[in-house]
Amino acid sequence: MDLQQEKNKEIVKRFNIEVIEKGNVETFEELMDENFINHSAPQGADNGKQGMINTFNGILRPAMPDIQVTILQQVAEGDLVTTRKNISGTHTGNFMGIAPSGKRISIDVIDIVRLKNGKYFEHWGINNLSVVLAQLKSNE
Repeated sequence: MDLQQEKNKEIVKRFNIEVIEKGNVETFEELMDENFINHSAPQGADNGKQGMINTFNGILRPAMPDIQVTILQQVAEGDLVTTRKNISGTHTGNFMGIAPSGKRISIDVIDIVRLKNGKYFEHWGINNLSVVLAQLKSNE
């Protein structure tokens, strides 16, 4: 693996810890390209930078303030980094219309990030959030 691919993996790790886990908006701004596109944004949702930070700091963080990101595996090829990770935390805040349950939430994620000049340029992802939400709803 070349040096640039290793650097790209480190950028993605940094994003996951500093932005998703810690909510650092300054790091988010530093690592996001102005023309960023989130190809996995729900239909009709903002698929740019603002939509991405809102997912973390407007939806996930209020629902589980003790959020943790565990990177399980990363693969880099060219300007792409694929990451298999787990996002977890305690459900102590409203989560997409579901009242706090005090239960541990665990979301499995696989995402692909295309970097351009060391910044997030494109994102694709899959996760089991719909399963997690269904489980929370069934316990209401």
